[in-house]
Amino acid sequence: MENVILGLLLLQSRTIYQLRKRINEGLHLMYSCSMGSIQAAIKKLLRHGHISFSEIYENGKLKKIYSITDIGKNYFVDWLSSPIDNDTVKNPELSKIYFLGFAEKETRIKLIENHIADLEKVCSDLEKICENGKICSSGMVNNDIFFYQLQTAIYGRDFVKFNIEWYNRLLNNLRSN
Repeated sequence: MENVILGLLLLQSRTIYQLRKRINEGLHLMYSCSMGSIQAAIKKLLRHGHISFSEIYENGKLKKIYSITDIGKNYFVDWLSSPIDNDTVKNPELSKIYFLGFAEKETRIKLIENHIADLEKVCSDLEKICENGKICSSGMVNNDIFFYQLQTAIYGRDFVKFNIEWYNRLLNNLRSN
């Protein structure tokens, strides 16, 4: 979560609520976005000097605006330059599939049908993000940051499509047995 926050603050300074809103607009597929996890990451980043904040009054309320520091920029660049870690790729719902043979057939079918419906909703949301991204990118010239953000959404969409196909095959096998 810390690196996501640093990346977002590289784009622009934000309040904690703006960070959460931005994470909820697409990054939530990669990271849990509870206010508690964001607050914990902010505290850690402040403690290490990776971010700082300024306070402003807006509509009679005191707001903290977080910004990345030079130390934070260096840390972020080092993180970006490190190898992509394949050991962190996990798919926890597969543990339920692994043990699904203990459930009744009707329960298995219902669980898989519901999971497919959930995946289809996520896929639809990602499709909208990808389409909006393609429209936005058509007017941009050489915007590497946006290009890779869009590629991440495309990856997510394609990954979810793969999962939908895989779970549909599993469901068809289950129904035919």
